Amino acid sequence: MLASEAAMTKSYLTTSTGSKAKVHRRKPAIPVIKHIAKDNDQEKQEILTKPIELSRVIHFLEDPLAATLKERQIFALKKVVKRRQKGFLLKELADVFKILYICAEKSKDHPEYTSVLCDLLKICRLPFLKEKTSDEVTYAQTVKESLSQMGFLMRVPNADVRNQICHSIISVYSSVTSKHSVDGMDSLSKPAAVSKPAVPSHRFSKHSMRLHPTSLGYRVQLLEKSGLAETLVLSMALLENQPAVKLHVLQTLQMLSSSSDVNCSLILKAQGAQQICFHMNEPDPSGQVLFRSSEILWNLLERGCKEEVTAQLSNMDCIMALKEAFLHQLLNGFRHYDLQLRNDLLVITTLIAENPKSPLIESLFAKQLVLFVTFPELKSHNPLVRNLKLSYNNEDFEMKRLLLNLVVVMSKDLSALQLFKEGHVVLALLHLVKPTAAPPEGQSGPRNWNTVQQEELQLQALATLATVAPLMLDDYMTCQGNTCLLLLLEWCTERDAYFGQGHSFHGTGGRGSKKAQMRYCVRLLRSMASLGNEAINQDLFDQGAISQLLVIIMQMEGSPEEEDVITLEIKADIQLILSALCENNPHRKELFGSEGVEMTVHFLKMSTEKFYSGLGHNKLILSTVDCVWSCIVGCYTTEDVFLEKEGIFLLLDLLHSSPRNMQNVVLGTLLELCDNPKTMSHILAWRGQKSLTTPGLLLQLWRQEEAELGVSRDLYGRISDPKKPILCYYQEEEDSQVSLPANRPSAAVMDVSENLRSKIYSVFCKLGFEALPGLSTEDYITLSIVTRYLDFKVGEVWDEISKELSLEGVRPVTPDEEALDTIAKMTEDTARRVTTQQSSMLEQRDKEDVSEEKRMYTEETKEHQERTIYSSRPKPKYKEAIFHPTQIHGLQITKFCGRVMTVESTPANLTGGPLANTELALERVPIQGGALRKLPTATEDPEYFNTVSVK
Repeated sequence: MLASEAAMTKSYLTTSTGSKAKVHRRKPAIPVIKHIAKDNDQEKQEILTKPIELSRVIHFLEDPLAATLKERQIFALKKVVKRRQKGFLLKELADVFKILYICAEKSKDHPEYTSVLCDLLKICRLPFLKEKTSDEVTYAQTVKESLSQMGFLMRVPNADVRNQICHSIISVYSSVTSKHSVDGMDSLSKPAAVSKPAVPSHRFSKHSMRLHPTSLGYRVQLLEKSGLAETLVLSMALLENQPAVKLHVLQTLQMLSSSSDVNCSLILKAQGAQQICFHMNEPDPSGQVLFRSSEILWNLLERGCKEEVTAQLSNMDCIMALKEAFLHQLLNGFRHYDLQLRNDLLVITTLIAENPKSPLIESLFAKQLVLFVTFPELKSHNPLVRNLKLSYNNEDFEMKRLLLNLVVVMSKDLSALQLFKEGHVVLALLHLVKPTAAPPEGQSGPRNWNTVQQEELQLQALATLATVAPLMLDDYMTCQGNTCLLLLLEWCTERDAYFGQGHSFHGTGGRGSKKAQMRYCVRLLRSMASLGNEAINQDLFDQGAISQLLVIIMQMEGSPEEEDVITLEIKADIQLILSALCENNPHRKELFGSEGVEMTVHFLKMSTEKFYSGLGHNKLILSTVDCVWSCIVGCYTTEDVFLEKEGIFLLLDLLHSSPRNMQNVVLGTLLELCDNPKTMSHILAWRGQKSLTTPGLLLQLWRQEEAELGVSRDLYGRISDPKKPILCYYQEEEDSQVSLPANRPSAAVMDVSENLRSKIYSVFCKLGFEALPGLSTEDYITLSIVTRYLDFKVGEVWDEISKELSLEGVRPVTPDEEALDTIAKMTEDTARRVTTQQSSMLEQRDKEDVSEEKRMYTEETKEHQERTIYSSRPKPKYKEAIFHPTQIHGLQITKFCGRVMTVESTPANLTGGPLANTELALERVPIQGGALRKLPTATEDPEYFNTVSVK
């Protein structure tokens, strides 16, 4: 190269001077040297900036005649590497990766190509370059295919090549794009830090261009579409003898799965979770394989399909691998890093336990985990925990919480309950529940959880027991669970220096108090009492739970603290516990007593405006009604006290103002109380807004119920279709369906229990259907339907029977068929009679309205006449004037029209006795000048009577 350059220089000098003598007439040495050096640099720049046609390089590599020219091929490849130090153009990628493919094939027989292959892959770590903005769209498919081929190059057995592929993938996916653009091929050939002599712009105008790197988002998107993550997972099968490369692949997969849902899906598509778990315990001098593997599994659980991940890990080999890794970290790990990794593996195990098909119990891993759940609360001689020591730091505390959570998850599998029984899990949980007294001053107790940790474990143990204890009643009773909880409840009501931290999820709302403990304790008691187990409920009753709970709820109600969600939840749960204890037990209802009645009456007086507060007042009022039903109804002693406290009035007020979904329960409770003969007088005495009576309220609710059920009624509330007088819309929808099985109730039967109409009818059966106060014509029209509700419902049931027989292709015998037809006709006739009765009610109402209108107009006319007469009377001009009454000598004027007056009666003292004993005929006389005159005969002019003056 240098010889050719010297020859070129000599030729140039010869031709420019014209004689060889001038060649020896040199300038001083230093300038000449400088000039030559400058020309050499410029020559090199020209050579380097000349574009290399990659297609010619490909042709040279594929030419069979050049197969033996290995050195020249490698020289050409190195020249390509040298010219592309700043990255490959998008339009060159197809040729570049074809060259990579050729090099990979040649490296099998000639290892010399491997180094060039690595150099080319090293350039792939740089952002691809674009000449125009549109290049990204134009060459998108090429980029995707090129990246996909990069993954296929993992088949090259050389470790350097595989490592370089991983390096390039990580760089493409995560490298930050340079802010400045790349100018010309000169910037591609040398690093920017190396300074170059200035070159005239005209020398490179032909080849100069302005290049820009592609964006990170563009590279990431195309890398995801290339399926490179899936290829890397599949390539792990080729890396059995290259642990360092396998670690590098794990690192790459960790990066690809950390922020991409698409890559996670691709990894799972290649069974990546299972493959990674299989190899997570292989020998690893670096100690990173287990960490990288767990991180990838975490990413897959967070960004991939959790069900798919757990399904891949739910096999015996994966469970055994997780078991080995967890036990190794638990028993041998001591660094903070090891403890965190141990907890991560425990979380993955918990998620696998949610899959009912996982062989967690068959692998004996579950049995070992149960042993760790009860440590250190219970002593054990098992070798696994004999030498196990906890430092009670945050990581150990987190492991304890994860183990308690694992118990809840495993409890869904009934086969795990036997492990819990053998491991005494309930006893360990009750041990955590007990409040621990602080050691005396000046003395240090045994090393244990600190106050905050102990509080959180106590609350989580209560929450865990709420799930586990109902499934393990024998263990709960054996460990005296009721006693433990009632003692804890008593501790919660004590006033001491305890200060709740309230930092954890379970401690929400309990900061500075024991409210969180009371909340979970009451919730656990509610779970146990609601089971209906007589042994548990009798044990609670024998220990005085009823009186204790009544005292607690009234103390909370009298507290000056503002109500919140947790407080209302505790009150509602206490009422539910009382309901569970007293239901179907008259003796306990009697002991519920006046204190319990006072409590229920107090909460029934709650303002209806609080129903929509969002804090839970609606749940509290429902639990109160349930408490009335379960603790008061059925015991005449408590019922009488409830009536004396105006409980019926409160229930009716609640029925009137409560939301629609609450009325069914209230009305059911009211119906149960109607069995007490003293209740009827209270029901009839109730008055609501605008003097609304109980019958009027019930009929109003009936109309609202039928409107929601879509029952056919006309404008006035009458039966519009006698063939279906009370049929609901959903009953009509089921008419065309197939025959129902025998164990499923029909629509007509379900209708009885799902709406208010049957209860309203039952209440009217107690009240009677006649002589009801405060009903309008509309109410009577509705009442006529209520009266026949049972007849109509029986007709509906028989009609359903007929349709069922028809759907099943069964023809009744002739007498039965005639009976069915007769029943249907009777139901329709009854509906028509009710319709006629309703029409008669409307006609009677119209007549009354007309009569009332006439009476009103008559009264208005009379009042108008009186006002007219009064206004026509002469007014006295002076205040001292005397007004004479319309009585003259004892004769009373009782009828007048205009100015005409007549005398209707004569005093008895003038006739000599009672009017009945006289035969005097009173005559109409005009009054004129105060004298009586005889009336004129009929022949006289009648106009005479129109003008009468009074002087």
